[in-house]
Amino acid sequence: MFVWIGGAMFVASLALCAWSYAFVMGRSAPLAGWEPVAVDVALITIFSLHHSLCARTRVKDWLARSVSADLLRSVYVWIASALFMLVCLAWRPVGGELYATTGVLAIALAGVQLIGLGITARAVARIDPLELAGIRRPAAQTQGLQVTGPYHWVRHPLYLGWLLMVFGAAHMTGDRLVFAVTTTAYLIVAIPWEERSLRQSFGDAYDRYMRDVKSRMIPFIY
Repeated sequence: MFVWIGGAMFVASLALCAWSYAFVMGRSAPLAGWEPVAVDVALITIFSLHHSLCARTRVKDWLARSVSADLLRSVYVWIASALFMLVCLAWRPVGGELYATTGVLAIALAGVQLIGLGITARAVARIDPLELAGIRRPAAQTQGLQVTGPYHWVRHPLYLGWLLMVFGAAHMTGDRLVFAVTTTAYLIVAIPWEERSLRQSFGDAYDRYMRDVKSRMIPFIY
């Protein structure tokens, strides 16, 4: 029951994020100054710190002393989902507008977002969605390294998909821009830390993967 409710929270947090991005952050409004920006960045930072620190091997080992191995991933998902919901529900309107496209360009940008969604879906399909949601216990590390599909293009295709979805808006408001820039900056900063953990987990296999797939997040760029 605990892990399934955690999985439901995971899905609900993603749905709430999509709704907030599409409707709340998509509203046109006058600029509200720097205070809302500071609050929103602080909210994302709180989520990001938990997301990064609790994914580190040492922190997971520390948590494993008091949490059952079968529930460790689910506890992480519970907290991460709750914090992500907090980001969306406590979001302070920034206001302002960078651009609003129409016609062919708007359709093209919608296509960019759909490509991002497709890359994300394919990347998730290569791993275990139930494991990602904390419902199923992670498989053995020797079986968990993915190197095919979108993982053959970049080492972090989920992040590439996110980048395309959040920056591909046909109507870029100040809220969407702050959300896109802040979350993407977090991903860029977090990647080296994540790859350090992956190298510890997979050893030489991940070193070979890094040599074969040069790009971390954006093909031929980063």
